[in-house]
Amino acid sequence: MPIRYGGERVRARSATFPGFDEAERTLVPHYSRLCKIVIDVNEADHAEEVAFWQSATGQTLTHYASFPEYHGADLGSGEFGLLVQRLGEGSSRVHLDIHTDDLEAEVARLERLGAKRVQHVHDRWWVMQDPAGLPFCVIPDPPGTLNDDNAQRWDDQADPST
Repeated sequence: MPIRYGGERVRARSATFPGFDEAERTLVPHYSRLCKIVIDVNEADHAEEVAFWQSATGQTLTHYASFPEYHGADLGSGEFGLLVQRLGEGSSRVHLDIHTDDLEAEVARLERLGAKRVQHVHDRWWVMQDPAGLPFCVIPDPPGTLNDDNAQRWDDQADPST
């Protein structure tokens, strides 16, 4: 999608501008949305946790063969989901997943807001920490699945709260 910068039309994905630091010079329009609540539990509690959340939500939590540490379901209209993740190590906790149509653009946007990259998982998604050190994940969605009707569009690095 072409955008204007300094009177010049540029392709947003590759737009870089000399004289600006990295956080200021890359404009990458993309979409993202808060998509899932993930309940992380140790292996000993996983089966009991899956059974509990199936009963609590009235939904069958499906085991994902491609990612065997997860059971999950879409809730309500399907716009929001629940996952129960079996941890290899670490304490039980809850984290959020943000889905995006441009992984690197969204991770960079969140870094500008104070988040830190922790781990790139399965060469597919990022585990990050928010400014308080709480974990969350940024997950890529297939092209075209996020749009103005179901996600937030980020046209540039401007903070919408200002």
